[in-house]
Amino acid sequence: MSASIQRQRVCVLGSTGSIGTNTLDVIARHPERYDVFALSAMSRVDELFAQVMRWQPRYALMPDAAAARQLRDKLRDEGSRTEVLDGAQALADIAAHPEVDSVMAAIVGAAGLAPCLAAARAGKRLMLANKEALVVGGALFMQAVQQGGAMLLPIDSEHSAIFQCLPEDRSAWAQRIDHILLTSSGGPFRTRDPATMREVTPEMACAHPNFVMGRKISVDSATMMNKALEVIEARWLFDLKPEQVRVLIHPQQIVHSMVVCRDNSVLAQLGTPDMRVPIAYGLSFPERIESGAEALDFHALGGLSFEPPDHARYPGLALSWAAMAAPEGSTAVLNAANEVAVAAFLERQIRFDQIHQLNEQTLAAVHPEAGDTHSLEGLLALDQRARAHAQQLARGLAP
Repeated sequence: MSASIQRQRVCVLGSTGSIGTNTLDVIARHPERYDVFALSAMSRVDELFAQVMRWQPRYALMPDAAAARQLRDKLRDEGSRTEVLDGAQALADIAAHPEVDSVMAAIVGAAGLAPCLAAARAGKRLMLANKEALVVGGALFMQAVQQGGAMLLPIDSEHSAIFQCLPEDRSAWAQRIDHILLTSSGGPFRTRDPATMREVTPEMACAHPNFVMGRKISVDSATMMNKALEVIEARWLFDLKPEQVRVLIHPQQIVHSMVVCRDNSVLAQLGTPDMRVPIAYGLSFPERIESGAEALDFHALGGLSFEPPDHARYPGLALSWAAMAAPEGSTAVLNAANEVAVAAFLERQIRFDQIHQLNEQTLAAVHPEAGDTHSLEGLLALDQRARAHAQQLARGLAP
């Protein structure tokens, strides 16, 4: 390590999820570079307890007071000095803590918006794995990044790939990009007859062909709503028009995304499908450090194939462009509806094919009001209105 490089104190929000655990794996490979300052989890007390005992962070956070109390008791029995905090405000406070250098934002869903905004306003190195911060927050979030002087680094593999293909000078992006191609594996149902989607179970939807992910994002991958949300995220990250963001099915997931330049040359980032690569890049940017991922063996590749997405199989994909064309705040409505729909499907309250039905109907029915997108409070109120409507729809759908 260069003598000029200072140790980073890292806050990992969502540390027990797949992104969080992979982040800690990368950090463990570079103990001379990183200190774990804080860890947070939603409800996995035992997993967070094990992480705290391993890393001994200054703080551990859980939004739920009962879960935090359970964690506090377990740590007290072990003599740990880690301070346990609870509540949503604590997440935002620690993300903006003056001793924190870097924040891994890996909380799933709209719940991650407040700490992301706090980290952005505090000028942190913000590694964004929570796409909902941009899908819900959009202009408000990017304004916070600019005003706070934060370093925003995308962690989703597709957006990291685009970022890696672009020059460090962001002012050159607009002159270089014609459009971008976000790749997608197509999920577990790429070749399934669309007419049979009503038969899909939660277990089938959570069986991703390339990645081990949480249940919510696995379902989003199966419906390709994750890609719909990533289209919206990319529009904000790279300051693009909606029509400049396109999607391409790439089952092998070796090419993680591409930039099509104005001269029609194509820049692509390739690698094995391992989230530690974009995580390591986010932690070390503009340097590159060892990630733990296997090297790509070109001799073993059977071939790389690409195909356009089948909108009959993935009807939700088009909702991203529909939401971006609707009044500002409509993308927040879409995200809220989808979170409700996926939760209802995983609880077997609605069918797989009804996820799109619920999302489409909520987007059409819930209209953002003036001022909804100007503050965190307005966005959260809009989110709650959309959730309430989606929940009412879910109760009326027969699985």
